[in-house]
Amino acid sequence: MNGGSGELILYTDPKGSQVQLRAVDGTVWMTQAEISELYGTSVPNVAQIIRRVLDDGEVGESTVNSELRVRREGEREVRRSVNVYDLDMILAVGYRVTTTRAVQFRRWATTVLREYLVKGFVLQDERLKDPAAVDYFDELLERIRDIRSSEKRFYQKVRDIFAASSVDYQSTSEVARDFFATIQNKLLHAVTGQTAAERVEARCDPDDSNLGLTSWSGQRVKKADVAISKNYLSGDELSELNLLTTRFLDFAEDRARRRQQVTMADWVVQADRFLVFDERPVLTSAGAVSSDHAKKVTAERYATFDQRRRLLEAEAAEEEEARDLAALQQIEKKILER
Repeated sequence: MNGGSGELILYTDPKGSQVQLRAVDGTVWMTQAEISELYGTSVPNVAQIIRRVLDDGEVGESTVNSELRVRREGEREVRRSVNVYDLDMILAVGYRVTTTRAVQFRRWATTVLREYLVKGFVLQDERLKDPAAVDYFDELLERIRDIRSSEKRFYQKVRDIFAASSVDYQSTSEVARDFFATIQNKLLHAVTGQTAAERVEARCDPDDSNLGLTSWSGQRVKKADVAISKNYLSGDELSELNLLTTRFLDFAEDRARRRQQVTMADWVVQADRFLVFDERPVLTSAGAVSSDHAKKVTAERYATFDQRRRLLEAEAAEEEEARDLAALQQIEKKILER
């Protein structure tokens, strides 16, 4: 296992003590020392229980893995391989430890943690229903809309609706391939007055510090980010687009559930009807900029932007190196003056 990989999950017990759990591949992993801290017992006791659990066959060897950990000891970095144990083993140990902390963690792990590892989220339903509590419900809805309107989720949902309600649906048909882009363009135009290609060409700016993007994946702008129209939207535009997209999906899904079958081409008409009812401008053409032209333009602008970024990073590195050298020279000078 890679010691630096995984997602950190923070467990807080009723008394406020906190323990970090690292989630990898649908489970969490801990060393014997971390398990002993979690349950408030000794490392030798944990090691003894683990041996008994394995001997009894309660869980298998697959619950045990190893990872390389790096620790600094004085002037040296020491690398050691240590055993780590997954959630099944952690809980098996917890059932044999009688401390209060073990009972509390078992209850939390078998409900909240397992749900999070499987689904990717956990909701406190009663808290969200309580009008007296701090209200984060609107924030939750906003985040759900953003996820639902993401390109992959939107495409998956539209594809499922097609399969259920379109009498001539074929996943490889030209209409099916074009419809996704067509509907996205109609919804984006309804909010911004531009198609995806028009928005990308208008906003992609090689002289801007982030190429004109307002959002992107990872720590820095990459080539794959610059062709995505949503990455150029302002916060208000993105919120409005998410809301409109969610309403359209609800409209389309309701028709599918009521078995109101139409042809693929009819869905374009239904999308226009939806936008007219919502008092939005309706896109009636392919727009002034083609998708291929937008991709070509953004590729050229990204190349210019990336070249300038590399030069600035090289200059910054040289300046940092010069500062480090000057600092070392000052240290050497002080040593010689002693």
